[in-house]
Amino acid sequence: KPISVVKSVLHRNDCSTVEHDKSVNTSNQYWCDWAPFDTSNGPDLLGTLDLCYLISYAVAMFLSGHLADRMNLRLYLSAGMILSGIFTIAFGLGYFFKIHSFAFYVIIQVFGGIFQATGWPGVVACVGNWFGKGKRGLIMGIWNAHTSVGNILGSFIAGAFVEENWGLSFVVPGIIIGVVGILVFLFLVPHPSDVNCKLPDHSDTGKVNIVSRAVDTEADTEEEKVILTGESTALISRHRHMSSREKPISILKALTIPGVIEFSLCLFFAKLVSYTFLFWLPNYLSKTVDATEAAYDSTIFDVGGILGGILAGYISDRYRMRGTTCVIFLVISAPLLYVYNQYGNSIPFWSNCLLLAVCGIGVNGPYGLITTAVSADL
Repeated sequence: KPISVVKSVLHRNDCSTVEHDKSVNTSNQYWCDWAPFDTSNGPDLLGTLDLCYLISYAVAMFLSGHLADRMNLRLYLSAGMILSGIFTIAFGLGYFFKIHSFAFYVIIQVFGGIFQATGWPGVVACVGNWFGKGKRGLIMGIWNAHTSVGNILGSFIAGAFVEENWGLSFVVPGIIIGVVGILVFLFLVPHPSDVNCKLPDHSDTGKVNIVSRAVDTEADTEEEKVILTGESTALISRHRHMSSREKPISILKALTIPGVIEFSLCLFFAKLVSYTFLFWLPNYLSKTVDATEAAYDSTIFDVGGILGGILAGYISDRYRMRGTTCVIFLVISAPLLYVYNQYGNSIPFWSNCLLLAVCGIGVNGPYGLITTAVSADL
């Protein structure tokens, strides 16, 4: 999150409002910007940093899923969090050591994307292990509020330092994620069977019907239907869990699972919009307010995201229609995004906040549903 907040001081829209000593040479209109972003193509360079991060994040996600299937998730997630913290801190050190090399920031973003890609596959697998399918949408909708809460905290923490010392906008969140990574290493339990807890029901219904054929001593065959509930279902879940850990599937086989391609395409477009807000909303708002207030105001979108994720999860559980829920949310949000683009900076503050929140509900509702309950289902 810090990069989206700090953009507005790495390359400001207007240097004339910035206080400065008389000794400062103001002949260059970009004198207050941080090199190498102190040129007319500064926004393009900042966009390139986003691009480098997201490409490395996307490519690493393929490898990340394979590694998560083959490693202890506690070790995997804690290592990913600590390394993510190190590279987040490294970006902030550019301020303290006065580093003005664009290549330095590109390299930091690339490695940051690689290690942050460890998060999603690991945490969805962990939470999916602990909760059954029946209420998964609502439970994971509430749990997935962490993404929006993280954005909100990231905005407030980065915003608190951005005007005076933007390096701390990276260093402080980097320290926090590193410390929490240590807590994950010490306390995370990836699967109920690791602590001999009863396993949840991952089937589509409360009962599992198995039809088997038994052969008696006289070689006569008779059909026997066994209704498995309670402990038997838990044993089947445990067997499935052990089997999946022993034989992770390939990417090609994963693509043949019904719904994977369809929901991937849906998430592609939802995430396209969500990440536009994630990376550029504070910068967009900074055209009318200062960088700190822009960081704080941008959290309204994430507040809507919390409500949207919970609401989408509840509706999808209630009516057993994950795909239809996503479509409804996205269809409603599309015209609202157009309205915000046209009038976002010209309408009163509270109207802006309300519109931002509704956009957050419409965009992050299906985004959160697909990245949690749908992924765990698939």
